[in-house]
Amino acid sequence: MTEQNQAVRVRFAPSPTGHLHIGGARTAIYNWAFARRQGGSFILRIEDTDPERSTVENTAQILRSLRWLGLDWDEGPEVGGQYGPYLQTERFEFYRQALEQLQAKGAVYPCFCSPEELEERREAALAAGKSNIGYDRSCRDLPADEVAERLKLGEPHTWRLKIPLDHGPVSFEDEVFGTTTFPIDQLDDFVLFRSDGTPTYNFVVCVDDALMQISHVIRGDDHLSNTPKQILVYEALGIQPPRFAHLSMILGGDGKRLSKRHGATSVEAFEEEGYFPQALLNYLALLGWSLDGETTLLTAQKLCENFSLERVSRNPAVFDEAKLAWINSEYIKQMGASCFINALLPYLQDYGFTRSGAVADADGVAADVAAWRPWYESIYPLVAERVKVLADVCPMIAYLFSGPKVALDEASVEKCLRTSTAHDCLAAATEALGAADLTWDCHSIEQALRLLPERLGLKPKVVFQAVRVAICGNMVSPPLFESIALLSRENTLSRLREALDLSAAGGQPLP
Repeated sequence: MTEQNQAVRVRFAPSPTGHLHIGGARTAIYNWAFARRQGGSFILRIEDTDPERSTVENTAQILRSLRWLGLDWDEGPEVGGQYGPYLQTERFEFYRQALEQLQAKGAVYPCFCSPEELEERREAALAAGKSNIGYDRSCRDLPADEVAERLKLGEPHTWRLKIPLDHGPVSFEDEVFGTTTFPIDQLDDFVLFRSDGTPTYNFVVCVDDALMQISHVIRGDDHLSNTPKQILVYEALGIQPPRFAHLSMILGGDGKRLSKRHGATSVEAFEEEGYFPQALLNYLALLGWSLDGETTLLTAQKLCENFSLERVSRNPAVFDEAKLAWINSEYIKQMGASCFINALLPYLQDYGFTRSGAVADADGVAADVAAWRPWYESIYPLVAERVKVLADVCPMIAYLFSGPKVALDEASVEKCLRTSTAHDCLAAATEALGAADLTWDCHSIEQALRLLPERLGLKPKVVFQAVRVAICGNMVSPPLFESIALLSRENTLSRLREALDLSAAGGQPLP
């Protein structure tokens, strides 16, 4: 629940150190849906303070992936807003001002301990069997004149938060996990500014969220241990913390945290595999949240109309790509021929497919699709019930684009063409489909071929498998009669004659 009269403002704040991971995408989806349901604002902020790994290219990729998913932001990169800038590298002046406020209040102090000294003390604490091996606060109570002199001399130092010694446990109401408490003795006087003058994550995130008036922080539970530190920063700044909601992690099928070893994990990778943005958003929305415990397919609009933090599960979600593929296949079945061909065009271009069988560049393929649009859309009913992702389509329909010859699967040839019956089947099919009075449409083609099994005294399976392999290249393909109707008469007869040369009299009949 939100505070009365408090405007809902949430943010998604990725670090551009790589492509958008699906865990981050789910976090973005939940923030976006929460803002839309509450009539609030969804802010995108880029936390690009890791100079070694943050890149402009990664930032652009994250923005593109979010837009591909259908997410729009009210403030942020490419949009602007009154609380910008929205890249942390452009906000350093805000962090310095906040540090100065804490210095004026005596809420921070300089620490002159070197990394080597700190490591020695940690090792000594471990050797002594101490449970708390954090910073020992050795610089906390240095005399003021000594501190001033060392600062004047430019001695390297960090700035640490001075946690009140009488502070009790840090407790907060998490919107997902409920009351969450951290003992104060688990927290030391942590660093807010490093010795190189750069601020730390747990400081800048508080400054940014406060200045951007963020009302709810919805993020992964890998940040749960950061929350008590951030609450202490808010208290030192004299600012009311936002509400927190932590999302359980996403696991792979082996029960371990989802990573590259489980396969595709970035939004871009799923896009390349042929998943639709609506399907991926649909699936990720249900990966830890449910509408009613039963609904599997839901639109972005329905998600935004119904999303609530109360229905977010505390239990880790298991990523099931088979379920994602099923959801994607349902979208394919519902989308219609025109939308399907629009989505398939980049894949056709990658293969260089054209109706004539000639390989073309991207522009040539696009022109061919435009010129023969009804023919291309006729492919949709052949595959709509048979594919789960767009990447599966082109290999399945390659036989439609190979002209007078088709690549033959050797195992299918051995089983269906090099038999004692295959030659008769192919000869009869060639004669039937070559008849001058045959109208070249699916109905007429089917009528002509269905007469052959009885005429030859063979089972339909024997006849049609031989014809299928000859025309489509293997025993498994989309519907045969519809496929033949999409091919020209000339190419169909050419493939049948080619297969006749492979058929061998005296072979073993099909079982």
